[in-house]
Amino acid sequence: MCLLVCVPMHPSTALAWSWLNVLTKKRYDALVAAYGDLDAALEAVGMELLLKLGCKEDTAMKSINRLEEFDADAYALELEKRDILFLSIEDEVYPAALREIGDPPVFLYYKGFFEILADPCIACVGTRAMSAYGKRVVGLFVPAFVRAGLITVSGLAEGIDAEVAKESLAAGGKTVAVLGHGLGSIYPRGNAKLAQEIVDKGGLLLSEFPLDLMPDKYTFPARNRIIAGVSLGTVVFEAGEGSGAIITADLALEYSRECFAVPGQVFDENFVGTHALIASGRAALVTCPDDVLRELGVVTSSGNVSAKEYLTDDPVEAAIFKALSTMPQSIDDLVTKAALQAAIVSAKLTMLEVRGVVRNVGGGMWVRA
Repeated sequence: MCLLVCVPMHPSTALAWSWLNVLTKKRYDALVAAYGDLDAALEAVGMELLLKLGCKEDTAMKSINRLEEFDADAYALELEKRDILFLSIEDEVYPAALREIGDPPVFLYYKGFFEILADPCIACVGTRAMSAYGKRVVGLFVPAFVRAGLITVSGLAEGIDAEVAKESLAAGGKTVAVLGHGLGSIYPRGNAKLAQEIVDKGGLLLSEFPLDLMPDKYTFPARNRIIAGVSLGTVVFEAGEGSGAIITADLALEYSRECFAVPGQVFDENFVGTHALIASGRAALVTCPDDVLRELGVVTSSGNVSAKEYLTDDPVEAAIFKALSTMPQSIDDLVTKAALQAAIVSAKLTMLEVRGVVRNVGGGMWVRA
């Protein structure tokens, strides 16, 4: 049977160390220095060695128990059944950009098209509690990134992450979802269909964690360093104070990558973290995709016609368009402003959306495109 790795260490050794889930790059280096390779180090695994590596006692005991139960052949077969591949930092195809960071993951599991990590990638992150404004910002930036040939990278969480993936696919692009858990399941469960669509359309699911690992408070900051590490830069679309997106942005800066942030309203708590990034000078303020693309050195051209130039002979459409603005409004708001019946406004909005003149930003709210 072919284990799904091709690395200097024995395949079963790589799988076993990954299954233990204790090996940081620093610990990997220490073991190689002490034992010559991970094959010999695996033979020495016990409580004493794990404690010496810096593992807590309960973690060390749990790892020893996991190792005793581990069957490399059965695990490799399970990966194969799920179309999940596995590699280590010793593998030549390990992403070069990720290898450059200070604490790269020693092992990676993936499903989909790993080769897209060789293309220019842009991390797109934000809050789970996405607002209508945040959704609109994603809808403005992400399609432009796709047209510019960038691969979007996010975390597949609810909110901004999921919206980044959806907008990338809708624009005909490819996206990378880095997960804060093992690839044995998708969390949140509601994003399982989206995860499969990412793979079906040429994208990638990526994780450093063993197949069975469930999401935990420590797994998401760990995931964030991969998001930042594989990308040329990170764009924060919407982030409150203490948001994981801020962690990703700070990691991008630590790795000498570019960092950008889209501002919001000063009264909106969803942008406290975003504004702090900008105010401290850690992130460049950006208001359109070209701000990011120019800084990254991406040359683009656009033939899109602004909605501000939209002209129509239909007086009803004209009244609705005049009532719209760049701030989200409900159909009730437009009914009042345009002095029209709700059914007429709703029908005309649908037609205007098809023409690319207006945009539904969620929650029954509409804006000029």
